[in-house]
Amino acid sequence: MIKEKMEDNIVIATLANGKTNPFTVETLKQLDEIVKRVNEDDSLKGIVLTGAGRFFSSGFHLPMFLGFKNHDEAVDFFLMEEEVLIQFLTCRKPVVSAINGHCAAAGLIFSMAADYRIAKFHEKIKIGMSEIKIGLALSIAQNEVMRFGLDTDKKYRDVMYFGEMVGVNKAKEMGIIDEVVGDDAELIRRAKEIICLWIDTPNRPFINMKALLKKDTVERIRKNLAEGVWKDALHCFFKDDVRATLEFVQATMEG
Repeated sequence: MIKEKMEDNIVIATLANGKTNPFTVETLKQLDEIVKRVNEDDSLKGIVLTGAGRFFSSGFHLPMFLGFKNHDEAVDFFLMEEEVLIQFLTCRKPVVSAINGHCAAAGLIFSMAADYRIAKFHEKIKIGMSEIKIGLALSIAQNEVMRFGLDTDKKYRDVMYFGEMVGVNKAKEMGIIDEVVGDDAELIRRAKEIICLWIDTPNRPFINMKALLKKDTVERIRKNLAEGVWKDALHCFFKDDVRATLEFVQATMEG
């Protein structure tokens, strides 16, 4: 679930779902509603996405993947998820990811879909994309979001192919995040500061600039989704080795 509060006309959306804050269907629906509200209400300045506890987010809720009954069910989920991700990517107002703790998989994808990424420093916090190690390829929108956020093919290669979980300072060095701050209070304060800096200007030109910046990426996502070839990759959720790996990862997080 997502806990919401309003500060200075900015929505602070906190992922709060158990120990690791995974993305569930309900989380995605809540996030989509927040984006719609921020888009439609001129008084709202933007969104800060953060997490509760020691995690920003571990990614998608793995029991959800393990619970897919058939290929069609997997397709239906990702059709919904892709649209939510597109809407989050193209939110008209500034979106800042305030990474308070461990951030992996879908946690990193949604962070990359934000306009700016700030992480709190803690020597134990790890950030990365380890999907290649558990046998899962990214969907169309997920892949394009990571390409857009990482900016170059080399950064994409280093983050996605190696699948390493790195510390906060290393993540900044690699271009995964934009800033590192000292504590939770500074994390939220700085995230709000960025939003106000970008949106509190005459005529709010940020809105048009962002739309133009994201236009080509979104058109490419929608074109590739319409072609439907991506659906074949979803058979991976029914392969024994992938399922065994997902079950192991889930058990580790619960332990």
